[in-house]
Amino acid sequence: MNTKPAHLPSLDPASATHVARVTDFLSARIRQAGGWLPFDQYMELVLYAPGLGYYDAGNQKLAEAGRLQGDFVTAPELTPLFAHTLAQAAQPLLAQSAPAILEFGAGSGALAEGVLTRLSEQGVTVEYSILELSADLRARQRQRLARFAPQVTWLEALPAAFSGVVLANEVLDAMPVSLFRWDGETVMERGVSLDETGAFVWRDRAASAALQQAVRDRMPAYPGYLSEINLRAEAWVRGMGSWLKQGAALLIDYGFPQDEYYHPQRASGTLMCHYRHHAHDDPFFAPGVQDLTAHVDFTAMALAANQGGLDVLGYTSQGSFLMEAGLLEQLAGFDPSDALRYAQVSAAVQKLVSPAEMGELFKVLALGKGVGAELPGFGRGDRSHRL
Repeated sequence: MNTKPAHLPSLDPASATHVARVTDFLSARIRQAGGWLPFDQYMELVLYAPGLGYYDAGNQKLAEAGRLQGDFVTAPELTPLFAHTLAQAAQPLLAQSAPAILEFGAGSGALAEGVLTRLSEQGVTVEYSILELSADLRARQRQRLARFAPQVTWLEALPAAFSGVVLANEVLDAMPVSLFRWDGETVMERGVSLDETGAFVWRDRAASAALQQAVRDRMPAYPGYLSEINLRAEAWVRGMGSWLKQGAALLIDYGFPQDEYYHPQRASGTLMCHYRHHAHDDPFFAPGVQDLTAHVDFTAMALAANQGGLDVLGYTSQGSFLMEAGLLEQLAGFDPSDALRYAQVSAAVQKLVSPAEMGELFKVLALGKGVGAELPGFGRGDRSHRL
């Protein structure tokens, strides 16, 4: 097992046992692969290996606002107003396509609950489908969404055809990435090996021709530069064009346009790990009980969408999107005479929209097919020209 970074909390006994199982599993896979595993394969196993991966092993992943359980808090857990605002923005799109929503990676079910609640209050009925890889999270979602049971279904695979609105909040960042490093003139792919003690270590190999070309197509050579490229997320977005027949997708995640993503000063990439509300950069610590993520190259996602036959309908910061889509109007529905509750909700809203918090780092990319009206949230703040 690799050494724990000094600032991180210690593992509890159950987590330590699980980490040992995952470590043995990964070590065996590395040996089976000849002693070297590309990082995207390591990341896929760490996150999604059946019964072992972070999203499949039943550990507490998502925390509610103000609580320390879990490893991170997402926007829907901060306040239902996030989901209510998305529901408001989705209504014109639903009217142009079909009364159906498909959510990827629904987490605790908070986003689905908030969207369905708000639509119900406005007399709008939709079919709500969820595609969730984690059996543990599916169970939590079923419990949370029980009152909406007739409307909600869980899918085992991508639909052959879908019309309506697609929601994906913090989904792209959890897709396995390839790591690369410029070694003079050569693009090297970073992978995982074992040292003489059995600990995980980095090993670099010359990248495949396809990966070499993909890297060279999006950035100049910066010797010593280390970063990542998410070809799987690009393929997922490109593939959406084959099954999204009419409607729009709202992809919400942290990231940058390509010229910022591969900026010379961002020489160590964006790979990040999350463990008990601590962020760090060691993906070899505690495999199976910490999350691994990378920021999103939104330019690459927009290009993949165009290649798949989808239109880029809008791109902006989360703060700008929420403000233009009516977040403050949602906040106005709370009674300010309940000072404590109002202060809590206001603080959550501030975190969602503040440039110093989630408002600027998180972006919203809207993709679609067969919808023509201007989308709520992408008026004055649209940055599509930056992609």
